[in-house]
Amino acid sequence: MADKINGIDLRILKLLSKNARLTYKELAELLGTTRQRISRRMNRLEQSGIILKYTVIPNYDALGYIHVILGVTIKPEVDIDEIVEKLKKNEHIKIIQRALGSHNLVLHIIGPKDMKELEKIIASVTKEIPGIDHLDITFITETVKFEAL
Repeated sequence: MADKINGIDLRILKLLSKNARLTYKELAELLGTTRQRISRRMNRLEQSGIILKYTVIPNYDALGYIHVILGVTIKPEVDIDEIVEKLKKNEHIKIIQRALGSHNLVLHIIGPKDMKELEKIIASVTKEIPGIDHLDITFITETVKFEAL
């Protein structure tokens, strides 16, 4: 961004993180400014890569799916970038995050509630990852809070 993020940018981001369906007119009313100013700020936030995507957070349980997180620790000699490129193609993996700490990678998998099917999916994902040193599996039962900012 040519200039730094200012207070209105942060307020826009916070409002959109709670409801990404707000229109420019609604944002302008909430922030006491004009729709044109909001439009300019939004374009700059998008073009600068600060806003990456507008999305939906589904209720997986209501859809008949289960959300599983795999914490993967990979041996130091393995090329994580290569693994990430391979994992991006897997339809069951919805989020891939590089991490520092206990794990190098955190993978969010959405699969059926049928445990045998889910076991097959997890096995197929882990088979794609050479050099796994440690693997933790966490079943998400409920998301009680989700805020981007």
